[in-house]
Amino acid sequence: MSIPKLFQPITFRTVTARNRIAVAPMCQYSASDGVANDWHVQHYGARAVGGAGIVFVEATAVAPVGRITPYCLGLWNDAQQEALARVVAAIEAGGAVPAVQLGHAGRKAGTDAPWRSDKPLGLDGGGWEPVGASALPYDDGYLTPRPLDAAGIADIRQQFAAAARRARRAGFRLVTVHAAHGYLLSSFLSPLSNHRDDAYGGDAERRARLLLEVVASVRQEWPEELPLFVRLSSTEWAPGGVTIADTVALARRLAATGQVDLIDCSSGGNSPAQHIPSLHPGYQVPFAEAVRQGARIATGAVGLIGTPELAAEIVANERADLVLVGRAVLADPAWPLRAAKALGVPLPLAPQYLRARLG
Repeated sequence: MSIPKLFQPITFRTVTARNRIAVAPMCQYSASDGVANDWHVQHYGARAVGGAGIVFVEATAVAPVGRITPYCLGLWNDAQQEALARVVAAIEAGGAVPAVQLGHAGRKAGTDAPWRSDKPLGLDGGGWEPVGASALPYDDGYLTPRPLDAAGIADIRQQFAAAARRARRAGFRLVTVHAAHGYLLSSFLSPLSNHRDDAYGGDAERRARLLLEVVASVRQEWPEELPLFVRLSSTEWAPGGVTIADTVALARRLAATGQVDLIDCSSGGNSPAQHIPSLHPGYQVPFAEAVRQGARIATGAVGLIGTPELAAEIVANERADLVLVGRAVLADPAWPLRAAKALGVPLPLAPQYLRARLG
Protein backbone atom coordinates (compact mmCIF):
# COMPACT_ATOMS: atom_id res chain seq x y z
CA MET A 1 0.00 0.00 0.00
CA SER A 2 1.22 3.47 -0.86
CA ILE A 3 1.64 5.60 2.27
CA PRO A 4 0.53 9.24 1.82
CA LYS A 5 3.44 11.62 2.11
CA LEU A 6 1.75 13.18 5.15
CA PHE A 7 2.52 9.99 7.05
CA GLN A 8 6.02 9.44 5.75
CA PRO A 9 8.94 10.36 8.03
CA ILE A 10 10.74 13.67 7.56
CA THR A 11 14.27 14.54 8.66
CA PHE A 12 15.77 17.90 9.58
CA ARG A 13 19.51 17.62 10.24
CA THR A 14 19.75 14.60 12.58
CA VAL A 15 16.16 14.72 13.84
CA THR A 16 13.52 12.52 12.20
CA ALA A 17 9.80 12.90 12.86
CA ARG A 18 7.58 9.89 12.24
CA ASN A 19 5.19 11.94 10.09
CA ARG A 20 4.66 15.48 8.83
CA ILE A 21 2.00 16.57 11.29
CA ALA A 22 3.14 19.01 13.94
CA VAL A 23 1.09 20.22 16.87
CA ALA A 24 1.23 23.99 16.47
CA PRO A 25 2.46 26.01 19.46
CA MET A 26 -0.67 27.09 21.34
CA CYS A 27 -0.43 29.05 24.58
CA GLN A 28 -2.02 27.39 27.60
CA TYR A 29 -1.72 30.38 29.96
CA SER A 30 -1.36 27.97 32.86
CA ALA A 31 2.17 28.44 34.21
CA SER A 32 3.17 29.91 37.56
CA ASP A 33 6.17 32.26 37.40
CA GLY A 34 6.94 30.74 34.02
CA VAL A 35 7.14 27.21 35.43
CA ALA A 36 5.34 24.32 33.72
CA ASN A 37 3.18 22.01 35.82
CA ASP A 38 1.06 18.87 35.57
CA TRP A 39 -1.30 20.54 33.10
CA HIS A 40 1.52 20.97 30.60
CA VAL A 41 2.82 17.43 31.11
CA GLN A 42 -0.53 15.79 30.43
CA HIS A 43 -1.53 18.24 27.67
CA TYR A 44 1.59 17.81 25.57
CA GLY A 45 2.01 14.14 26.39
CA ALA A 46 -1.52 13.44 25.17
CA ARG A 47 -0.80 15.11 21.82
CA ALA A 48 2.29 12.97 21.39
CA VAL A 49 0.39 9.76 22.16
CA GLY A 50 -2.23 11.01 19.70
CA GLY A 51 0.17 10.39 16.84
CA ALA A 52 1.73 13.74 15.88
CA GLY A 53 5.24 13.71 14.49
CA ILE A 54 6.34 16.89 16.25
CA VAL A 55 4.79 18.47 19.34
CA PHE A 56 5.56 22.15 19.83
CA VAL A 57 5.44 23.57 23.32
CA GLU A 58 3.77 26.97 23.31
CA ALA A 59 5.48 30.34 23.04
CA THR A 60 7.99 30.29 25.88
CA ALA A 61 9.33 33.63 27.04
CA VAL A 62 13.05 34.34 27.14
CA ALA A 63 12.62 36.96 29.89
CA PRO A 64 9.96 37.93 32.45
CA VAL A 65 8.95 41.06 30.51
CA GLY A 66 8.72 38.92 27.37
CA ARG A 67 5.65 37.03 28.56
CA ILE A 68 2.36 37.69 26.82
CA THR A 69 0.54 37.15 30.12
CA PRO A 70 1.65 36.50 33.71
CA TYR A 71 0.67 32.86 33.09
CA CYS A 72 3.01 32.11 30.16
CA LEU A 73 5.85 29.64 30.20
CA GLY A 74 9.44 30.85 30.51
CA LEU A 75 12.97 29.57 30.06
CA TRP A 76 15.08 32.08 31.92
CA ASN A 77 15.85 30.08 35.09
CA ASP A 78 16.70 26.61 36.32
CA ALA A 79 13.27 25.85 37.79
CA GLN A 80 11.65 26.46 34.41
CA GLN A 81 14.22 24.28 32.66
CA GLU A 82 13.69 21.43 35.10
CA ALA A 83 9.90 21.59 34.79
CA LEU A 84 10.07 21.58 30.99
CA ALA A 85 12.32 18.52 31.12
CA ARG A 86 9.27 16.66 32.45
CA VAL A 87 7.25 17.90 29.48
CA VAL A 88 10.00 16.77 27.10
CA ALA A 89 9.98 13.32 28.68
CA ALA A 90 6.21 13.03 28.23
CA ILE A 91 6.42 14.02 24.56
CA GLU A 92 9.24 11.58 23.88
CA ALA A 93 7.39 8.79 25.69
CA GLY A 94 4.55 9.37 23.24
CA GLY A 95 6.86 8.96 20.26
CA ALA A 96 6.96 12.57 19.03
CA VAL A 97 9.81 15.03 18.60
CA PRO A 98 9.79 17.54 21.48
CA ALA A 99 9.99 21.12 20.18
CA VAL A 100 9.71 24.55 21.76
CA GLN A 101 8.93 28.01 20.45
CA LEU A 102 11.08 30.76 22.00
CA GLY A 103 9.65 34.25 21.97
CA HIS A 104 9.40 37.72 23.44
CA ALA A 105 6.05 39.49 23.49
CA GLY A 106 7.50 42.97 23.06
CA ARG A 107 4.84 45.68 23.00
CA LYS A 108 2.02 43.11 23.32
CA ALA A 109 3.21 41.93 26.74
CA GLY A 110 1.29 42.12 29.98
CA THR A 111 -2.24 41.12 29.00
CA ASP A 112 -4.70 38.98 30.91
CA ALA A 113 -5.50 35.38 30.04
CA PRO A 114 -7.92 35.21 27.09
CA TRP A 115 -10.68 33.46 29.03
CA ARG A 116 -10.66 36.33 31.52
CA SER A 117 -10.45 39.42 29.34
CA ASP A 118 -7.47 39.23 26.95
CA LYS A 119 -7.00 42.92 27.75
CA PRO A 120 -3.84 44.77 28.85
CA LEU A 121 -3.43 44.57 32.61
CA GLY A 122 -1.67 47.91 33.07
CA LEU A 123 0.92 48.68 35.71
CA ASP A 124 -1.68 48.69 38.48
CA GLY A 125 -3.27 45.42 37.41
CA GLY A 126 -0.29 43.10 37.40
CA GLY A 127 1.28 44.15 34.11
CA TRP A 128 4.70 45.64 33.45
CA GLU A 129 6.44 48.12 31.19
CA PRO A 130 6.80 46.59 27.73
CA VAL A 131 9.73 47.08 25.38
CA GLY A 132 9.63 47.42 21.62
CA ALA A 133 11.17 48.71 18.46
CA SER A 134 9.61 52.17 18.83
CA ALA A 135 7.43 54.07 21.28
CA LEU A 136 4.24 52.93 19.56
CA PRO A 137 1.60 51.07 21.60
CA TYR A 138 -0.05 48.11 19.91
CA ASP A 139 -3.56 49.50 20.34
CA ASP A 140 -5.75 51.64 22.55
CA GLY A 141 -5.34 50.62 26.17
CA TYR A 142 -1.89 49.14 25.70
CA LEU A 143 1.10 50.69 27.41
CA THR A 144 3.61 52.58 25.29
CA PRO A 145 6.69 50.39 24.95
CA ARG A 146 10.13 51.59 25.91
CA PRO A 147 12.24 51.57 22.73
CA LEU A 148 15.20 49.27 23.07
CA ASP A 149 18.58 50.97 23.06
CA ALA A 150 21.87 49.29 22.13
CA ALA A 151 22.23 47.71 25.56
CA GLY A 152 18.64 46.50 25.48
CA ILE A 153 19.12 44.91 22.08
CA ALA A 154 22.25 43.16 23.32
CA ASP A 155 20.20 41.84 26.25
CA ILE A 156 17.58 40.45 23.86
CA ARG A 157 20.23 38.55 21.91
CA GLN A 158 21.65 37.15 25.12
CA GLN A 159 18.21 36.20 26.46
CA PHE A 160 17.34 34.20 23.35
CA ALA A 161 20.72 32.48 23.43
CA ALA A 162 20.37 31.61 27.11
CA ALA A 163 16.86 30.24 26.54
CA ALA A 164 18.17 28.09 23.67
CA ARG A 165 20.87 26.73 25.97
CA ARG A 166 18.25 25.85 28.58
CA ALA A 167 16.04 24.28 25.88
CA ARG A 168 18.96 22.04 24.93
CA ARG A 169 19.56 21.08 28.56
CA ALA A 170 15.86 20.33 29.02
CA GLY A 171 16.11 17.86 26.13
CA PHE A 172 14.23 19.60 23.33
CA ARG A 173 15.22 18.45 19.85
CA LEU A 174 13.90 21.39 17.84
CA VAL A 175 13.62 25.12 18.47
CA THR A 176 11.53 27.78 16.73
CA VAL A 177 12.31 31.48 17.01
CA HIS A 178 8.99 33.33 17.17
CA ALA A 179 9.16 36.35 14.85
CA ALA A 180 5.45 36.65 14.01
CA HIS A 181 2.14 38.03 15.27
CA GLY A 182 3.37 41.46 16.33
CA TYR A 183 5.58 40.25 19.13
CA LEU A 184 9.03 41.76 19.62
CA LEU A 185 10.95 40.42 16.63
CA SER A 186 7.91 40.84 14.40
CA SER A 187 7.53 44.45 15.50
CA PHE A 188 11.10 45.14 14.39
CA LEU A 189 10.40 43.61 10.98
CA SER A 190 7.38 45.79 10.24
CA PRO A 191 7.40 49.41 9.02
CA LEU A 192 4.09 49.84 10.86
CA SER A 193 5.73 49.36 14.27
CA ASN A 194 9.41 50.12 13.61
CA HIS A 195 10.05 53.84 13.14
CA ARG A 196 13.69 53.71 14.19
CA ASP A 197 16.41 55.67 12.40
CA ASP A 198 19.37 53.61 13.59
CA ALA A 199 20.90 50.35 12.31
CA TYR A 200 17.74 48.46 13.32
CA GLY A 201 15.22 50.60 11.44
CA GLY A 202 14.55 52.08 8.06
CA ASP A 203 14.64 49.74 5.07
CA ALA A 204 13.76 46.05 5.17
CA GLU A 205 17.36 44.96 5.50
CA ARG A 206 17.93 47.02 8.64
CA ARG A 207 14.56 46.09 10.13
CA ALA A 208 15.56 42.41 9.80
CA ARG A 209 18.89 42.91 11.52
CA LEU A 210 17.68 42.01 15.02
CA LEU A 211 16.03 38.79 13.83
CA LEU A 212 19.18 37.68 12.01
CA GLU A 213 21.30 38.53 15.04
CA VAL A 214 18.96 36.59 17.33
CA VAL A 215 19.06 33.57 15.01
CA ALA A 216 22.87 33.71 15.01
CA SER A 217 22.93 34.01 18.81
CA VAL A 218 20.58 31.05 19.20
CA ARG A 219 22.71 28.99 16.83
CA GLN A 220 25.74 29.61 19.02
CA GLU A 221 23.96 27.70 21.80
CA TRP A 222 21.81 25.35 19.76
CA PRO A 223 23.78 22.32 18.49
CA GLU A 224 24.62 22.20 14.81
CA GLU A 225 23.03 18.77 14.49
CA LEU A 226 19.61 20.00 15.72
CA PRO A 227 17.09 21.92 13.57
CA LEU A 228 16.09 25.55 13.99
CA PHE A 229 12.84 26.98 12.60
CA VAL A 230 11.61 30.58 12.38
CA ARG A 231 7.94 31.63 12.49
CA LEU A 232 7.05 34.68 10.39
CA SER A 233 3.91 36.67 9.68
CA SER A 234 3.91 36.25 5.91
CA THR A 235 1.67 39.27 5.46
CA GLU A 236 0.25 41.78 7.91
CA TRP A 237 -3.07 42.16 6.08
CA ALA A 238 -2.71 45.92 6.57
CA PRO A 239 -1.80 48.80 4.23
CA GLY A 240 1.89 49.66 4.44
CA GLY A 241 2.72 46.49 6.35
CA VAL A 242 4.83 43.45 5.56
CA THR A 243 3.77 41.61 2.39
CA ILE A 244 4.41 38.11 1.13
CA ALA A 245 7.04 39.51 -1.24
CA ASP A 246 8.87 40.98 1.77
CA THR A 247 8.66 37.64 3.55
CA VAL A 248 10.03 35.69 0.60
CA ALA A 249 12.98 38.09 0.47
CA LEU A 250 13.57 37.71 4.21
CA ALA A 251 13.31 33.93 3.95
CA ARG A 252 16.02 34.00 1.29
CA ARG A 253 18.29 35.86 3.70
CA LEU A 254 17.55 33.37 6.49
CA ALA A 255 18.15 30.43 4.17
CA ALA A 256 21.46 31.91 3.03
CA THR A 257 22.80 31.89 6.60
CA GLY A 258 22.66 28.09 6.66
CA GLN A 259 21.32 28.36 10.20
CA VAL A 260 17.58 27.97 9.59
CA ASP A 261 15.88 24.77 8.43
CA LEU A 262 12.23 25.79 7.98
CA ILE A 263 10.01 28.86 7.85
CA ASP A 264 6.72 28.48 9.71
CA CYS A 265 4.40 30.66 7.60
CA SER A 266 1.69 32.33 9.66
CA SER A 267 0.30 35.87 9.20
CA GLY A 268 -1.03 38.99 10.87
CA GLY A 269 -1.03 40.02 14.49
CA ASN A 270 0.96 43.24 14.34
CA SER A 271 -1.81 45.71 13.51
CA PRO A 272 -5.31 45.96 15.01
CA ALA A 273 -6.31 47.43 11.63
CA GLN A 274 -5.60 44.17 9.83
CA HIS A 275 -8.27 42.88 7.47
CA ILE A 276 -8.30 39.25 6.34
CA PRO A 277 -10.49 39.11 3.23
CA SER A 278 -11.46 35.45 3.62
CA LEU A 279 -10.89 33.29 6.67
CA HIS A 280 -11.24 29.78 5.28
CA PRO A 281 -9.55 26.39 5.71
CA GLY A 282 -5.95 26.59 4.53
CA TYR A 283 -6.12 30.36 3.97
CA GLN A 284 -2.40 30.73 4.81
CA VAL A 285 -1.17 27.79 2.75
CA PRO A 286 -0.35 29.97 -0.31
CA PHE A 287 2.18 31.81 1.85
CA ALA A 288 4.00 28.58 2.71
CA GLU A 289 3.95 27.66 -0.96
CA ALA A 290 5.32 31.05 -2.06
CA VAL A 291 8.14 30.99 0.49
CA ARG A 292 9.03 27.40 -0.34
CA GLN A 293 9.27 28.16 -4.04
CA GLY A 294 10.74 31.64 -3.79
CA ALA A 295 13.33 31.08 -1.08
CA ARG A 296 14.15 27.42 -1.64
CA ILE A 297 13.68 26.54 2.01
CA ALA A 298 11.36 24.10 3.74
CA THR A 299 8.11 25.56 5.03
CA GLY A 300 5.35 24.77 7.47
CA ALA A 301 1.71 25.54 6.65
CA VAL A 302 -0.62 26.57 9.48
CA GLY A 303 -4.10 27.99 9.86
CA LEU A 304 -7.47 26.21 9.91
CA ILE A 305 -6.05 22.92 8.66
CA GLY A 306 -8.72 20.68 10.10
CA THR A 307 -9.32 17.77 7.75
CA PRO A 308 -7.05 14.86 6.85
CA GLU A 309 -7.69 15.45 3.17
CA LEU A 310 -6.51 19.07 3.28
CA ALA A 311 -3.43 18.21 5.32
CA ALA A 312 -2.53 15.38 2.94
CA GLU A 313 -3.06 17.56 -0.16
CA ILE A 314 -0.77 20.31 1.13
CA VAL A 315 2.13 17.92 1.66
CA ALA A 316 1.49 15.72 -1.37
CA ASN A 317 1.53 18.71 -3.73
CA GLU A 318 4.66 20.12 -2.07
CA ARG A 319 2.94 23.31 -1.02
CA ALA A 320 4.66 22.86 2.35
CA ASP A 321 6.85 20.28 4.06
CA LEU A 322 4.93 20.17 7.33
CA VAL A 323 1.39 20.98 8.42
CA LEU A 324 1.02 22.58 11.83
CA VAL A 325 -2.38 21.68 13.23
CA GLY A 326 -3.86 23.82 15.98
CA ARG A 327 -7.55 23.92 16.80
CA ALA A 328 -8.29 20.43 15.46
CA VAL A 329 -5.70 18.75 17.65
CA LEU A 330 -6.62 20.98 20.60
CA ALA A 331 -10.15 19.59 20.37
CA ASP A 332 -9.00 16.02 19.67
CA PRO A 333 -5.54 14.90 20.84
CA ALA A 334 -5.89 11.81 18.64
CA TRP A 335 -6.54 13.83 15.45
CA PRO A 336 -3.38 12.49 13.74
CA LEU A 337 -4.46 8.90 14.44
CA ARG A 338 -7.95 9.60 13.11
CA ALA A 339 -6.42 11.29 10.06
CA ALA A 340 -4.30 8.21 9.43
CA LYS A 341 -7.34 5.95 9.62
CA ALA A 342 -9.29 8.23 7.27
CA LEU A 343 -6.46 8.05 4.74
CA GLY A 344 -6.07 4.28 5.05
CA VAL A 345 -2.76 4.35 6.89
CA PRO A 346 -2.18 1.58 9.47
CA LEU A 347 -0.70 3.87 12.11
CA PRO A 348 -0.45 1.82 15.31
CA LEU A 349 -2.11 2.85 18.53
CA ALA A 350 -0.16 2.82 21.77
CA PRO A 351 -0.59 -0.72 23.13
CA GLN A 352 -2.42 0.64 26.17
CA TYR A 353 -5.11 2.01 23.81
CA LEU A 354 -5.53 -0.94 21.46
CA ARG A 355 -9.01 -1.67 22.81
CA ALA A 356 -10.17 1.77 21.69
CA ARG A 357 -10.05 1.01 17.95
CA LEU A 358 -10.59 4.64 17.04
CA GLY A 359 -13.83 5.32 15.21
